[in-house]
Amino acid sequence: MTTRREFLKKAALATAGSALALSNLDAFDLTSIQDKHVNINRKGSSHKLQMKFFPYELKLRHVFTVATYSRTTTPDVQVEITYDGITGYGEASMPQYLGQTVQSVTSFLQKVDLSQFNDPFELEDILAYVDSLSPGDTAAKAAVDIALHDLVGKLLGAPWYKIWGLNKAKAPNTTFTIGIDTPDVVRQKTRECANKFNILKVKLGRDNDKEMIETIRSVTDLPIAVDVNQGWKDREKALDMIFWLKEHGIVMVEQPMPKEMKDDIAWITERSPLPIFADEAILRLKDIKNVEGAYSGINIKLMKCTGMREAWKMLNYARARGMKVMVGCMTETSCAVSAAAQLSPAVDFADLDGNLLISNDRFKGMEVIKGKITLPDRPGIGVVKV
Repeated sequence: MTTRREFLKKAALATAGSALALSNLDAFDLTSIQDKHVNINRKGSSHKLQMKFFPYELKLRHVFTVATYSRTTTPDVQVEITYDGITGYGEASMPQYLGQTVQSVTSFLQKVDLSQFNDPFELEDILAYVDSLSPGDTAAKAAVDIALHDLVGKLLGAPWYKIWGLNKAKAPNTTFTIGIDTPDVVRQKTRECANKFNILKVKLGRDNDKEMIETIRSVTDLPIAVDVNQGWKDREKALDMIFWLKEHGIVMVEQPMPKEMKDDIAWITERSPLPIFADEAILRLKDIKNVEGAYSGINIKLMKCTGMREAWKMLNYARARGMKVMVGCMTETSCAVSAAAQLSPAVDFADLDGNLLISNDRFKGMEVIKGKITLPDRPGIGVVKV
């Protein structure tokens, strides 16, 4: 016979999955990941949300080169939010093109006053407040969002893919990214990963695009996704290149031209034999309307869209508009990558290898097993510190 506690826990999970609106429960009991009962009195609780943060530089295993720059490290800020002895983890990763820095992120986080909230389940209110503090700072906002989602999932005792009603068995293969480099280095990187992954991702956009693909094809015939990072400028040449890529086993093209060249990209998408995904052209939910008709799909990244709350809304809106969806990442620890992976059972493509590109990961979370995203059953975003 179902106990009252089990009934309330299931009811709380069901409500969380739709809106996390638990206001009709005056008080309820949940089992925490530490197998202790956490009593959350929703009226008059003295508990407060407490946040701390600190810089953490990510060290890349190899020099990483895209169409516009190269780097060996990525600046990052780690965030921890604690409530009633339970801590949720988040992070802000700042690749160069986002225009955010450790200083800008920490300056933003210093403005965030979570002590005014005593109920972590009020995610809509809390994150609307965080978003209102500035018009940008998307990575900083994502760090707070991820940590809060991790915390709430832990309080509920469930991973977010379950709260969202997703089947983890449907998580796709993840691409593994090979940056622009010399043929010898590209060949070496391809050999290192070809037997571990089922699809690769290749950076293009310079004057050696065909050489990059031919070099990889000398090692493996795995499917390839390509990311041009806005590197092509002539639409007819770009379309010719896409037909050539199709003949060489490429399955999708990401951001082929500068985002400002929307009409040219729409012209390409209409004629392309491959789906064309927006990356730099889309940051947040409001941007989807601007790329409809110009692209086949969108690439959702937590650092661009302010986190899991908005990513879930973007995914569902794009689906309703008939667009394909990809979930991607920056160079990140397993914290942010595992947060993004909670969405992965609902997408067409996943590029969640950012944690595999660094040598100083602080967490254990989502794993790639035989090329496939494998989600842990741990609550929240599914990470533990290592």
